[in-house]
Amino acid sequence: MAKAGERPDVIVVGGGPAGMMAGMLLARSGISTLVLEKHGDFFRDFRGDTVHPSTMELLSELGMLDRFLARPHHRLNGAEISWEGQLFKVADLSHLPTPAPFIAMMPQWDFLDFLRDEAAAFPAFSLRMKAPVTGFIEEDGRITGVTLSPGEDLRAGKLVLACDGRDSLVRRQALLPLEDLGAPIDVFWFAVPKPRAGHAVRGAIRGNHMVVQIDRGDYWQCAYVIAKGSAEAVRARGIGAFREEVRASAPQLENLETALPDFSPVKLLSVSLDRLTRWYRPGLLAIGDAAHAMSPVGGVGINLAIQDAVATANLLAEPLTSAGHVNADDTLHRVQTRRMLPTRVIQAGQRAAHESLLRPLISGEPEQHTQPPAFLKLLNRFAMLRRLPARAIGFGFRREHLTAPKA
Repeated sequence: MAKAGERPDVIVVGGGPAGMMAGMLLARSGISTLVLEKHGDFFRDFRGDTVHPSTMELLSELGMLDRFLARPHHRLNGAEISWEGQLFKVADLSHLPTPAPFIAMMPQWDFLDFLRDEAAAFPAFSLRMKAPVTGFIEEDGRITGVTLSPGEDLRAGKLVLACDGRDSLVRRQALLPLEDLGAPIDVFWFAVPKPRAGHAVRGAIRGNHMVVQIDRGDYWQCAYVIAKGSAEAVRARGIGAFREEVRASAPQLENLETALPDFSPVKLLSVSLDRLTRWYRPGLLAIGDAAHAMSPVGGVGINLAIQDAVATANLLAEPLTSAGHVNADDTLHRVQTRRMLPTRVIQAGQRAAHESLLRPLISGEPEQHTQPPAFLKLLNRFAMLRRLPARAIGFGFRREHLTAPKA
């Protein structure tokens, strides 16, 4: 652990999934790492709660999976779609060849608490809460540290890692070029109690409305899809009209009057879909949502960020251990090269879902067909076919395995 006045090898800006995982893995390799989290705890709205099989596979490689699963969580092993009242099974994760063939639903603050507790076992790891970063220190064309509020400077011995999400400082200060892919939707999040637990994610489509229901045991975590920028117009129609719109697509949701007495339990998530075209500059690397903001389609954002962190540790552990500085062109670009392809593939899929399904759905033009698509019928009829979308959901594209050495 870096002592007062000493320079850690790596400063990680942001204590989200990418930052905490990268900090733990680099410290595991003996690289002194300081993670800076601006808040006093990890409790936040809009943080995803899905821990996918690829992430739990990594925890198994680290010998941490049993301790993770000992914490309270709910397991999802399938996905289904209700299309105009007809229910179709579309994915079955239970056959995945992995130690945990299911999605673990755990509040992200609990997952981050778990990573913090596990990282504490490595002497090279340190975490500082209530440490908002307000700027980067640049010397001779190289990022050499960060500025904290109020006016405290911290120097990194070798690298600053930006893991501070879609509102990252590197984006706000335009330190790296950004490509906005556009997103035609926003999402209202809310919870609806239910009498018994299930084990599936359900998408409910009826007419021009869509609700995604994530089973959380005794309640549904619901996402209601709306047109980008239309939140105020929806609120202006009143909570009664909103309840009827939700009920129109998911009539099985019960007691909406109790769950949604007004708009206070309804939280808005503004959806973004973008990516940096260059993730690095001398002394600085961005990963996770700081490098690529993902749509909630597929619920893959957390796990893509985790995979970025693993690739970062795999590719940079040895150079950070042996070199005075990490050469931006010779080394940092390897992380982007490794992770840009899965980012492009997943974002292309999300963009296709936006344009082919969600935009026509919420616009009402053209009118949605009452007959379900043929692929839904095939997936529902042939159980073996449901393993294909399960692999895409559970493993993503180009999942990473840990190769970084343990000190």
